[in-house]
Amino acid sequence: MSNTDRDFESQVRDALPELERIDDDDLRERVVEAWVLGLERGGWRDVEDIPYAWNIHEVTNVEHVRGVARIALETAREQRAFHGADPDVDVIVAACLLHDVGKCYEYPDFVDDELLADPNPRYVSEEIPHSISGYALAHEVGCPLAVQRAIPHFLGEVPTRTLEAELVKSANSASSNAITQATMGITLQEWVEKYSQTS
Repeated sequence: MSNTDRDFESQVRDALPELERIDDDDLRERVVEAWVLGLERGGWRDVEDIPYAWNIHEVTNVEHVRGVARIALETAREQRAFHGADPDVDVIVAACLLHDVGKCYEYPDFVDDELLADPNPRYVSEEIPHSISGYALAHEVGCPLAVQRAIPHFLGEVPTRTLEAELVKSANSASSNAITQATMGITLQEWVEKYSQTS
């Protein structure tokens, strides 16, 4: 079965119910499009096959991005109710769901071959960190600048940080800390110091 025979669009919609929290129909479709492109080019058979980290396969990337979205949405609710802030929920959810779409390109070398069909060598490489390739996918499908800017970057931090960008970044850390603690008994910082492929 080739990648074109798979219904990646349905996979993404089923795997990411938080898409429905994006009110803007066009933005929702762009998020789905970015995932479909990443899955096709990455050679994946199923969106649920992508691991959270190259060396943590007990948790899926889907579980992580959903966790980030859920944490961010709850935090945004508190920011609004308690502090009177007005975070843009569409931007937050889109950026949360897209922040690790780049793992479609970075992680094919770290999974069993039976999870993959035909990775495209033009895109697939562990040499490009997923934060950068995820940003590139969001840009390629035409996500608004506010969403692109809210995708966390470990390298090449964008110059203007927004309320939404900071919220996505902190929710990403919160989810990642929970995952590394639950699976390895260490903090995210300890994981980065020991295992990170970027410095």
